[in-house]
Amino acid sequence: MGEDRTELFERKPIPGAVAQLAVPTILSSLVMVLYNMADTFFVGMLGDPVQNAGVTLVAPVMLAFNAVNNLFGVGSSSMMSRALGRKDYDMVARSSVFGFWCSIISGLAFSLLCTVFLGPLLAMLGADESTLEATKGYMFWTVNVGAMPSILNVVMAYLVRSEGAAMHASIGTMSGCILNMILDPIFILPWGFGMGAAGAGLATFISNCVACLYFLILVCARRGRTYVCLDIRRLSFERRIVKGVCAVGIPASIQNLLNVTGMTILNNFASGYGASVVAAVGIAQKINQVPYNISNGLSQGVMPLVSYNYASGNARRMKGTVMFTGKLAVSALTLLAILFIAFPSAFIATFMKDPEVVEYGAAFLRGFSTALPFHCIDFLAVAVFQATGMGHYSLVFAILRKIILEIPALIILNMVFPLYGLAYAQLVAESILAVAAVIMLRKIFRRVEKYNLQD
Repeated sequence: MGEDRTELFERKPIPGAVAQLAVPTILSSLVMVLYNMADTFFVGMLGDPVQNAGVTLVAPVMLAFNAVNNLFGVGSSSMMSRALGRKDYDMVARSSVFGFWCSIISGLAFSLLCTVFLGPLLAMLGADESTLEATKGYMFWTVNVGAMPSILNVVMAYLVRSEGAAMHASIGTMSGCILNMILDPIFILPWGFGMGAAGAGLATFISNCVACLYFLILVCARRGRTYVCLDIRRLSFERRIVKGVCAVGIPASIQNLLNVTGMTILNNFASGYGASVVAAVGIAQKINQVPYNISNGLSQGVMPLVSYNYASGNARRMKGTVMFTGKLAVSALTLLAILFIAFPSAFIATFMKDPEVVEYGAAFLRGFSTALPFHCIDFLAVAVFQATGMGHYSLVFAILRKIILEIPALIILNMVFPLYGLAYAQLVAESILAVAAVIMLRKIFRRVEKYNLQD
C-alpha cells in the first residue's frame, strides 16, 4: 500500500492523480447534494410550503455542523497528509486519533446545547407560529439527536481520504446518502409513516448512523494497511498536534460559522415575505448546491496531493496540480451557471409546482448562479491555504467573504431592490474575492518556488 500511495502522490501524471483523488470525492459530493435535495423533493410532494419552510429554516444549523467537520476533519486531514509527505507516520496516526475523538465529543456537546437553548434558537432561525412545529420536528432528528453521527461520518471521510483512499471515503459517504433517499419517502409521505418534515429528519439520522458504522468497519478491516488510528489510548493533546490541527481547522470552522450567519440573515429577510418565499429560497439553495459541491469536491479531493507535495518540497507538482484543477473547475461551473440562468423555472418546478414558489425560486436561482465561476476560484484558493497549513489566509478570506462583503451586500441590496436584490449578494462577494484569490495563489507559488519550503 505504501508504494501505491507514493506512486499516486509523487509520480502519477497530474491529470490522472487529480482524477483518482477528486472524481470519487465529487461523486460523493453530488450524491450528498441529491441526499440534501431528497428532503426538499419529498417534503415538496406534500404540496405544503410550511413543511418545506421547516426544512429550510433548519439548514443554517445543519451548515453549522460543517464548522465542527472542518475543525477536526480539514484540520486533522491536512496534518496527516503533510506528515505523510515528511514520512512522519507516527504523527499521521496521532492526528487521526485526535480528530476522531474530538469530533465525537463536539457532536454530543452540539446536541446538548441545541436542546437546552431550543426556544431561542428557533426564534433566531426565523421560525414563526406557522412554521414552528415543522421546524421543531425536523430539528429533533437532525440536530437534537443526530448531530454526533452527522459530524462523525464526515470527519472520518476526511481522515480516510487524507492518505489517498478517496474511493473508500466516497463509498462511506454515498452509502449513507443513498439510504437516506430510500428512507425519505417511507417516512415523509402519507402512504408511509406520513411524518412530513420530521420524517425527513429521521431518515437523515438513520443514514448518518449507517455511514459511521461503515467507516468504523473499514478502519478495523484495514488495520495494518492504514495509518488512520482510532485507539483512544493514543489520544494526545500534545501542543504540536493541537496547534497543527487548529491552525487549519479553526479558520475553516469560522468560515462555516460565518456561512451560517449569512444564510440565517438571508432566511430572516426571506421570512418577512412569507412562507412561499422561504420555501423558494430553500429550493434555489438546494439546486445551487450541485455546482457548489462539485467545486468543493474537486478542491477537497486534491488537498492531499497539494499537502503532500508542499511538505515534500515538490513545488512544481504542487503548482501544476492547482493550475490544472482551477482550469477544470472554472470551465465546469461556468457551463452549469449558464444552464441554471437559462432554465431556472424548470429546475425549481422539479421540486414544487406552486406557481408562486416557482416564480420566486427562479429569480433566486438565476441570481445565485451568476456567482458560480468566481466561487470555484475562491474555493480552490482556500483549499490550498488549508493544504499548506496557512490557515490564517483562509480566515482572512472568510471574514472578507461574509462580514466585509456578503452580509453588507444582503442588507444594501434588499433595501435598494427589495427581496430580489438578496439573490445577488454572493456575486458581489465572490467576484471581488476571486481577484484576491488569484493574487494570493501567485504569491504562495512564488514563495514555495523560491524557498522550497518544508512544513
